[in-house]
Amino acid sequence: MINRVNLITLGTKDIIKSHAFFKELGFDTSIRGTEENPIIIFFRNEGTRLALFPLQELAKDINEAAPPEISTGFQGITLAYNAKSMEEVDQVMQKAEQAGATIQKAPKKLDWGGYGGYFTDLDGYYWEVAYGEDWEFDDANMLVIEDQ
Repeated sequence: MINRVNLITLGTKDIIKSHAFFKELGFDTSIRGTEENPIIIFFRNEGTRLALFPLQELAKDINEAAPPEISTGFQGITLAYNAKSMEEVDQVMQKAEQAGATIQKAPKKLDWGGYGGYFTDLDGYYWEVAYGEDWEFDDANMLVIEDQ
């Protein structure tokens, strides 16, 4: 059921500098927000997608009331499994918990309109399991990310 990784989000202390660095390496990107004030930056790469997101905001996305301390365990990276339904989110989260994962944020409706939650695997890595009503997937089950 969960044999793919769709999106790797890297928390960054300075999203503008990080964006410039990755562009310098040759990555083609799509910005949500503006060049001067990006909200999130997606990479148009082959295979698993990569994204940049402000580190503090990424920590708050996991748990707004009590974000994980970045210096003591949370390293500013989450792995994402993008589901094709809310039911699939629930199934994956339940399966993860049964396998020994710790639920960090139970699935719920999210402020951006989707549905999802977070768990940590046996090594403490954070996994987001989320569903978006308008998400599309290609023939290889990769999330399609287009400019707005």
